[in-house]
Amino acid sequence: MSSQSPAERFGDVTFAIKDHVATVTIDRPAARNALSESVRDGLDVSLERIRAGAGDEIRAVVLTGAGGAFCAGGDIGMLAASAGKPAAATRQRMRDAHDRVRSLINLDLPVIAAVDGAAAGAGFSLALACDFILASPRARFIMSFARIGLVPDWGAFYLLPRIVGLQMAKELVFSARTVDADEAKSLGIVHRIHPADGLAAAAQAFAARFNDASPLAIGLAKQALNRSFQSDLDTMLDIEASGQALANNSDYHHDAARRFLAKEPLAFAWERHDAKS
Repeated sequence: MSSQSPAERFGDVTFAIKDHVATVTIDRPAARNALSESVRDGLDVSLERIRAGAGDEIRAVVLTGAGGAFCAGGDIGMLAASAGKPAAATRQRMRDAHDRVRSLINLDLPVIAAVDGAAAGAGFSLALACDFILASPRARFIMSFARIGLVPDWGAFYLLPRIVGLQMAKELVFSARTVDADEAKSLGIVHRIHPADGLAAAAQAFAARFNDASPLAIGLAKQALNRSFQSDLDTMLDIEASGQALANNSDYHHDAARRFLAKEPLAFAWERHDAKS
């Protein structure tokens, strides 16, 4: 498959592949990229497209927003319209959202969120579902649900405490306060901060670091790490043994071992990219 494709539009989401990096852009800037039905459907189609090309055409994913915002969270119009509906309707809407979040978390690829401007409510949750968050200095993270009498959703109850700890998660949820990029980095939410005008390029370059890595090894490691907080030692050791058995028998590992013994450069070397990042 080609490593580059023209941009496609799925509802209010644009999708493109360049140098084995799939970029998914929520493109509804007039509403600060709020999660309308069109955005939700576009994310679903994009995730299906990524799964179809994972490991061959696509080696990493960048998720971002257009127009100086990442995602403002739930569409208030949709929320207002659903307020009078039976609770079962809300539960079904949340199950649909959970399928989306689960699909994102379980992608066997590194996923990088590039956050410029607001990541609020479910938009904050969406960023947390990624493996790394790169942010601009004007990024803002807000668990804003309490401001409108709601509880966090889109996986925030699971994701946030695992990143910032239980006590800080309670503060961010109960207060619904704004966290700037520097504080988010100090809390472990943000991996790196880049100038706003260079954020897209930095996210692309960071994602492209994985082009020469073993898709199998990265995918196995990601799945194991995702299970580590809710599994006991024996379970994790079993996962480790099974993963290593698969990776050890891969063509990628065989070639890497040959290169090492022949004193040839390895295909994957993270440090080679440092000067360009």
